[in-house]
Amino acid sequence: MNKKVIKLVLIIILGILILGGGVIVGIKIQKEFDNKNPLIKKTQEIVDEESVVTKVVEKATGSVVTVSINKNISNIFNLSQQNIEQDVGTGFIISSDGLIVTNKHVVSDTSAKYKVVIGKDEVVEVVNIYRDPINDLAILKVDKTALAPVEMGDSDRLKVGQTVIAIGTALGEFRSTVTKGVISGLDRGITAGGVGVESERLEDVIQVDAAINSGNSGGPLFDSSGKVIGVNVAVSQNGQSIGFALPINLVKVSVDNFRNTGEFDRPYLGVAYKTISKKEAEVNNIPIGNYIQLVAEGSPAEKAGIKTGDIVIEIDGEKISEGGEISIAKAISKKKIGDEIKIKYVRDKKEIEVIIFLEKKE
Repeated sequence: MNKKVIKLVLIIILGILILGGGVIVGIKIQKEFDNKNPLIKKTQEIVDEESVVTKVVEKATGSVVTVSINKNISNIFNLSQQNIEQDVGTGFIISSDGLIVTNKHVVSDTSAKYKVVIGKDEVVEVVNIYRDPINDLAILKVDKTALAPVEMGDSDRLKVGQTVIAIGTALGEFRSTVTKGVISGLDRGITAGGVGVESERLEDVIQVDAAINSGNSGGPLFDSSGKVIGVNVAVSQNGQSIGFALPINLVKVSVDNFRNTGEFDRPYLGVAYKTISKKEAEVNNIPIGNYIQLVAEGSPAEKAGIKTGDIVIEIDGEKISEGGEISIAKAISKKKIGDEIKIKYVRDKKEIEVIIFLEKKE
């Protein structure tokens, strides 16, 4: 190769290196500029946040159903009957062969017939309903296969402040409504119920600020990865942007039990309680624990001598904590009917320990 050719090749290579370096430097400078420019950075954050929500909605909407009631109602003089059909709540598919989770209070009328609306307008009859005697949960069975079930998450790993997305039939009218918010609190205790439904005490629920109303009842609460981490159950009547959801791990226990036995039968203690915070304990000179607000008549708790006003401080040798890591509800969720549970409680500043055999709720 002569010297002119060699010189030309070297000039070309040098030019490529200079141009390539310029491109790299240019990209680096642009990237640094983008990072330092708050407007560009903010725009990118908004786009990222929107894409998270839209991905969850696209992935999950097909697994969310509307629950509809069909019932004959007599007029004021009982001279004739009128058939009514209306959307009353939300549910979500948990198996491809037709199992759907919702709230018990959504399908509380045992004399009515129920349907679910899958997708935009596919109406399917509910052929059977299994109602949880302890929690505000129900499983609906429909004769349809090849359904798209949701993916369940792990509610024991939730953190206050993380993003949540609710999908449901808002106000019993607007299907597939999407709302977004954050987890405002964990391990809350509430009293919930529907119209004409006996109220019940629910413990260890998730508090969120995503808009939830009666039509959202029974619908799924998703995390930012599209996994269900709760079942929307109630909205506060005394404040705005305060909703509640049952943790999905509670649902998983109920569903597993149902699949194994065909029933919702689970161990029953028979108490309603409130967790005493560290501040409440210090102010009132009482221990941190589960304060017993109600003892059901004929329950295992009553048989063991537990009374309203007792403070349960220890379960099976583990101290009850303010954060709810140990509580009556969580301890019972790990038990079976017939198992024993050792409870230590305080009454009149005296510690009492009892062993209680958990029963089936009749």
